Amino acid sequence: MESLHPRIRLLWIAQAAVGAAIVGLIAAGVDSQIRELPAAVPVGAGLVVFLVGVVYAVLLYGRWHFDLREDSLYLERGVITFVETSVPFVRVQHVDTRFGPIERALGLSSLVVYTAGSRNADVRVPGLTPERARKLQDTLRDLAVESEGDDAV
Repeated sequence: MESLHPRIRLLWIAQAAVGAAIVGLIAAGVDSQIRELPAAVPVGAGLVVFLVGVVYAVLLYGRWHFDLREDSLYLERGVITFVETSVPFVRVQHVDTRFGPIERALGLSSLVVYTAGSRNADVRVPGLTPERARKLQDTLRDLAVESEGDDAV
Protein backbone atom coordinates (compact mmCIF):
# COMPACT_ATOMS: atom_id res chain seq x y z
CA MET A 1 0.00 0.00 0.00
CA GLU A 2 1.26 3.45 -0.87
CA SER A 3 0.77 6.58 1.21
CA LEU A 4 0.30 10.16 0.12
CA HIS A 5 3.09 12.72 0.18
CA PRO A 6 3.44 14.25 3.67
CA ARG A 7 2.90 17.79 2.32
CA ILE A 8 -0.77 16.97 1.70
CA ARG A 9 -1.26 17.59 5.42
CA LEU A 10 -0.29 21.24 4.83
CA LEU A 11 -3.00 21.55 2.18
CA TRP A 12 -5.61 20.02 4.48
CA ILE A 13 -4.49 22.25 7.36
CA ALA A 14 -4.74 25.31 5.07
CA GLN A 15 -8.30 24.26 4.23
CA ALA A 16 -9.02 23.99 7.96
CA ALA A 17 -7.60 27.48 8.47
CA VAL A 18 -9.93 28.87 5.78
CA GLY A 19 -12.89 27.11 7.42
CA ALA A 20 -11.86 28.46 10.81
CA ALA A 21 -11.61 31.99 9.43
CA ILE A 22 -15.09 31.70 7.93
CA VAL A 23 -16.56 30.43 11.22
CA GLY A 24 -14.79 33.23 13.10
CA LEU A 25 -16.13 35.85 10.66
CA ILE A 26 -19.66 34.47 10.93
CA ALA A 27 -19.44 34.59 14.73
CA ALA A 28 -18.10 38.15 14.52
CA GLY A 29 -21.00 39.06 12.21
CA VAL A 30 -23.50 37.58 14.65
CA ASP A 31 -21.78 39.54 17.42
CA SER A 32 -22.00 42.85 15.59
CA GLN A 33 -25.37 42.49 13.82
CA ILE A 34 -27.64 40.12 15.73
CA ARG A 35 -26.59 39.46 19.30
CA GLU A 36 -23.74 40.71 21.40
CA LEU A 37 -21.36 37.88 22.24
CA PRO A 38 -18.36 37.79 24.52
CA ALA A 39 -15.23 38.83 22.64
CA ALA A 40 -13.72 35.37 23.00
CA VAL A 41 -16.56 33.60 21.15
CA PRO A 42 -15.55 34.45 17.55
CA VAL A 43 -11.88 33.71 18.29
CA GLY A 44 -12.71 30.58 20.25
CA ALA A 45 -15.06 29.26 17.57
CA GLY A 46 -12.43 29.77 14.89
CA LEU A 47 -9.75 28.19 17.07
CA VAL A 48 -11.87 25.11 17.79
CA VAL A 49 -12.63 24.61 14.08
CA PHE A 50 -8.94 25.03 13.23
CA LEU A 51 -7.78 22.56 15.88
CA VAL A 52 -10.37 19.98 14.82
CA GLY A 53 -9.21 20.48 11.23
CA VAL A 54 -5.56 19.95 12.16
CA VAL A 55 -6.35 16.76 14.08
CA TYR A 56 -8.52 15.55 11.19
CA ALA A 57 -5.73 16.26 8.66
CA VAL A 58 -3.18 14.32 10.69
CA LEU A 59 -5.51 11.36 11.20
CA LEU A 60 -6.63 11.33 7.56
CA TYR A 61 -3.04 11.32 6.34
CA GLY A 62 -2.36 8.21 8.40
CA ARG A 63 -5.40 6.44 6.98
CA TRP A 64 -5.17 7.38 3.28
CA HIS A 65 -3.58 4.59 1.21
CA PHE A 66 -3.79 3.29 -2.34
CA ASP A 67 -2.51 0.29 -4.22
CA LEU A 68 -2.38 -1.00 -7.78
CA ARG A 69 -3.64 -4.55 -7.62
CA GLU A 70 -3.81 -7.21 -10.29
CA ASP A 71 -7.04 -5.91 -11.81
CA SER A 72 -7.92 -2.69 -9.99
CA LEU A 73 -6.89 0.49 -8.25
CA TYR A 74 -7.66 0.05 -4.55
CA LEU A 75 -8.06 2.98 -2.12
CA GLU A 76 -8.55 3.12 1.65
CA ARG A 77 -9.33 6.38 3.42
CA GLY A 78 -11.39 7.99 6.11
CA VAL A 79 -11.39 9.16 9.70
CA ILE A 80 -14.96 9.04 10.91
CA THR A 81 -16.27 6.98 8.01
CA PHE A 82 -13.78 4.52 6.55
CA VAL A 83 -14.12 4.03 2.79
CA GLU A 84 -12.62 1.26 0.68
CA THR A 85 -12.85 1.72 -3.09
CA SER A 86 -11.85 -0.69 -5.81
CA VAL A 87 -11.78 0.66 -9.35
CA PRO A 88 -11.49 -2.15 -11.90
CA PHE A 89 -9.14 -1.19 -14.72
CA VAL A 90 -11.75 -2.25 -17.26
CA ARG A 91 -14.07 0.52 -15.93
CA VAL A 92 -11.49 3.31 -16.35
CA GLN A 93 -12.57 5.82 -19.02
CA HIS A 94 -9.75 8.32 -18.69
CA VAL A 95 -7.25 9.60 -16.15
CA ASP A 96 -6.32 13.24 -15.42
CA THR A 97 -3.70 14.90 -13.28
CA ARG A 98 -4.76 18.12 -11.55
CA PHE A 99 -2.60 20.87 -10.15
CA GLY A 100 -4.56 23.45 -8.19
CA PRO A 101 -2.84 26.68 -7.16
CA ILE A 102 -2.20 25.60 -3.58
CA GLU A 103 -1.14 22.14 -4.72
CA ARG A 104 1.34 23.72 -7.16
CA ALA A 105 2.73 25.91 -4.39
CA LEU A 106 3.29 22.77 -2.29
CA GLY A 107 4.73 20.78 -5.19
CA LEU A 108 1.77 18.41 -5.25
CA SER A 109 -0.88 17.22 -7.67
CA SER A 110 -3.90 14.94 -7.74
CA LEU A 111 -4.77 12.01 -9.93
CA VAL A 112 -8.40 11.78 -11.04
CA VAL A 113 -9.67 8.48 -12.43
CA TYR A 114 -12.97 8.67 -14.32
CA THR A 115 -14.96 5.47 -14.49
CA ALA A 116 -17.90 4.23 -16.52
CA GLY A 117 -21.39 3.56 -15.42
CA SER A 118 -22.29 5.46 -12.29
CA ARG A 119 -23.04 8.82 -10.79
CA ASN A 120 -20.00 10.42 -9.16
CA ALA A 121 -17.92 8.32 -11.53
CA ASP A 122 -14.55 9.65 -10.51
CA VAL A 123 -11.98 8.74 -7.91
CA ARG A 124 -9.38 11.24 -6.74
CA VAL A 125 -5.96 10.45 -5.29
CA PRO A 126 -4.59 13.66 -3.78
CA GLY A 127 -1.15 14.40 -2.39
CA LEU A 128 1.06 13.01 -5.12
CA THR A 129 4.18 14.60 -6.53
CA PRO A 130 3.63 15.65 -10.16
CA GLU A 131 6.10 12.99 -11.32
CA ARG A 132 4.33 10.26 -9.32
CA ALA A 133 0.91 11.41 -10.59
CA ARG A 134 2.06 11.31 -14.23
CA LYS A 135 3.67 7.90 -13.78
CA LEU A 136 0.52 6.54 -12.13
CA GLN A 137 -1.59 8.13 -14.88
CA ASP A 138 0.45 6.39 -17.58
CA THR A 139 0.33 3.07 -15.73
CA LEU A 140 -3.45 3.24 -15.22
CA ARG A 141 -4.00 4.19 -18.85
CA ASP A 142 -1.90 1.23 -20.01
CA LEU A 143 -3.67 -1.17 -17.63
CA ALA A 144 -7.08 0.11 -18.77
CA VAL A 145 -6.15 -0.50 -22.42
CA GLU A 146 -4.87 -4.00 -21.59
CA SER A 147 -8.09 -4.90 -19.77
CA GLU A 148 -10.50 -3.68 -22.47
CA GLY A 149 -11.64 -7.21 -23.34
CA ASP A 150 -12.17 -8.27 -19.72
CA ASP A 151 -15.44 -8.38 -17.82
CA ALA A 152 -16.17 -5.39 -15.57
CA VAL A 153 -17.42 -7.44 -12.62
